[in-house]
Amino acid sequence: MSRVEHLALRRREALCEPHHPKPFLKWAGGKRQLMPVLKEHLPPSFKGYYEPFVGAGAMLFDLQPRQAVINDLNRDLITCYKVIKKHPQDLIAYLKSHRNDKDYFYELRALDRHPEYDQMCEIMRAARMIYLNKTCFNGLFRVNRKGHFNAPFGNYRNPNIVNEEGLMAVHRYISRGRLQVFNTDFEEAVQTARRGDFVYFDPPYDPLSETASFTGYQSGGFGRQEQYRLMCVVTELTRRGCRVMLSNSSTEYIRSLYKDFKIVRVAAHRMINSVGSGRGKIDEFLITNYDPETGALLGQKRTRSSYTALAI
Repeated sequence: MSRVEHLALRRREALCEPHHPKPFLKWAGGKRQLMPVLKEHLPPSFKGYYEPFVGAGAMLFDLQPRQAVINDLNRDLITCYKVIKKHPQDLIAYLKSHRNDKDYFYELRALDRHPEYDQMCEIMRAARMIYLNKTCFNGLFRVNRKGHFNAPFGNYRNPNIVNEEGLMAVHRYISRGRLQVFNTDFEEAVQTARRGDFVYFDPPYDPLSETASFTGYQSGGFGRQEQYRLMCVVTELTRRGCRVMLSNSSTEYIRSLYKDFKIVRVAAHRMINSVGSGRGKIDEFLITNYDPETGALLGQKRTRSSYTALAI
C-alpha cells in the first residue's frame, strides 16, 4: 500500500469511527503537534511498523498500521497499553474512583517507594499512571534515579482524569489488529524488522547543552554511548532494507552520526517543561535513511570504519 493510499484509508476509517484514537497521556517530547511534518517524510509504502520508543503514541495513533510492534523501557507506560487493550472498562472504573486532591495525589505518588509496588495489580498501576499524568504539574512525567515518580501536584481545578471515549477509541484500535507490545531495550524491539518494514525512533534527545538534558522518562538516562548504539542499530536496519525515520536534537554530534542519511531541520513545539521559559519552538532534526519521494535507501555503503571514531 502506498503512502497516499494508506493515509486516505486512515482518513476514511476515522470518519466511520465515533472517535479517532489519540494519545491518552501528555508526554514530554510527544509528536502530536509535529505530525503534519512527519507525514510529509513518511516512506512511499511499508509493510510492518515498529516504534521502539513509543511514548504517548502520536505517530502510532495517526497512522494506525494494521501490523505493528511498539515498545518502551518505561514499564508503567507499557502496562497502560496492555491494560487498555485487555481491560479498558476495569481501567475506567478505577480511574473514576480517583479524586483530584493534593494529599490523595501524594499518597498515590508514594506507592512506587514500597517493595509491594511490583506486585500491584496491572489495572491499578495503569490507573495510577494515568491519574498522576493528568494531575501532576504540567503533565511532566519524571522519575528520579531510583525510578520513583517525583513530579509535584498540579493543583488544577478540573483535570480530565477519565477520558472514557478516548480510552475506548484507543482500545478499539490496539485490540483489532496485529499489534505487539514490549517492555525491553530498543535494539531488542527491532530484532524482527525486515525488508520493507518501517521503523520510527523517537529516543531521549541528545542534550543541546550540559544543563538541558531531560531523560527522566525512566531511571538510567540515555547518553552519548546510547546515541551511538542507536546509530549502529539504524545502520543495521538499513542493511536489512528497512526504512527508518528518527527524531533527535539538532546537535553537531547527531549530525555527525547520521551524515550519510537525509537530515532535515524542523521547528518543534515544546509544551512540557518544568521551567516556563523552556517551552515554545525549538529546532530539531528529522532523519531518514531513504528518499521520502522515491523510497530509495540511503547510506547502504556505510562501513564500520566510517563511524567507529564517533564512539564515546
